[in-house]
Amino acid sequence: MKALVLAGGSGTRLRPITHTSAKQLVPVANKPVLFYGLEAIREAGIVDVGIIVGETAAEIETAVGDGSAFGIRVTYIQQEAPLGLAHAVLIARDFLGDDDFVMYLGDNLIIGGISSLVEEFRRNAPDALILLTKVDNPSAFGVAELGAEGRIVRLVEKPQVPPSDLALVGVYMFGTAIHEAVRAIKPSARGELEITEAIQWLVDGDRDVSSHLVEGYWKDTGRLTDMLETNRHLLESVEPAIHGSVDADSSIVGRVVIEEGASLIRSTVRGPAIIGRNTTLIDTYVGPFTSIFHSCAIERTEIEYSIVLERATIRGIGRIEDSLIGRDVEVVPSAALPKAHRLMLGDHSRVSVATVPGA
Repeated sequence: MKALVLAGGSGTRLRPITHTSAKQLVPVANKPVLFYGLEAIREAGIVDVGIIVGETAAEIETAVGDGSAFGIRVTYIQQEAPLGLAHAVLIARDFLGDDDFVMYLGDNLIIGGISSLVEEFRRNAPDALILLTKVDNPSAFGVAELGAEGRIVRLVEKPQVPPSDLALVGVYMFGTAIHEAVRAIKPSARGELEITEAIQWLVDGDRDVSSHLVEGYWKDTGRLTDMLETNRHLLESVEPAIHGSVDADSSIVGRVVIEEGASLIRSTVRGPAIIGRNTTLIDTYVGPFTSIFHSCAIERTEIEYSIVLERATIRGIGRIEDSLIGRDVEVVPSAALPKAHRLMLGDHSRVSVATVPGA
């Protein structure tokens, strides 16, 4: 069995962060989202992995390499434009051959992995196995309508009037029949070859399309709120570890990871939280559900429920919360006063914000 990982999307919902970096490489709990999927694939016993790449191909290839760091073998497949998930299957035909495969969207995350789902697919050998989960906003997803005994009746992509609240999770498992399906369908009104239409083609042809309701945690991390929530869920299970330096005037409370080379000076970190390599905190409070990546410098600031990317500098800020701060960002004080700052900043930004009088 092989895997096809989609890492070619442009990430419009995470702009401006994704103007200068791949959305699949934005870290949650200090690890790029894409890496969780690659690790889940390897844990399921799959080692041959094709990665669909687009305009951020160089960045993806630099981060993943030949896959040996993950225990997999990677083949990169260039997609000239984001022409749909079914188009990705179409252009990966030579790589996939006649093998069954998992298709995994690179910005999706399933806590607990996919090993049991892969085993279910191997055991029952349907033409397709799709994963479903109940959502509050089904119009934002591909949606499934089920009939008797849970059989798939209809799949609709981002319907204005959803037939159910069951959204397709971004992990699919296919046999070879999907290749005929992706060749048979036409581009949608969006100009894309929709994987939902390909699966519907299988359903209409009385092929065996099974579904599995995901009870655990799944998230498409394509939006800020989803990324922060995913970060929260992952941090809840971190194992405390102190590898950096913590001075006598600093305190650590709860589940906290201080990575190698990090330094706390007169600072408090209240977990769950993670402080990345070579990051320095001075006179700073880091609150729960915060991930600060490598080589950051934060001074005289409170930050909580946020993600900070590498080499960011934050100095003299009263409080930051619910924020995603990009690479090489500098946030420094100015004169006016909000009590809390909610920020989504692109890479290499410099923003002046209010400071508390006397701080």
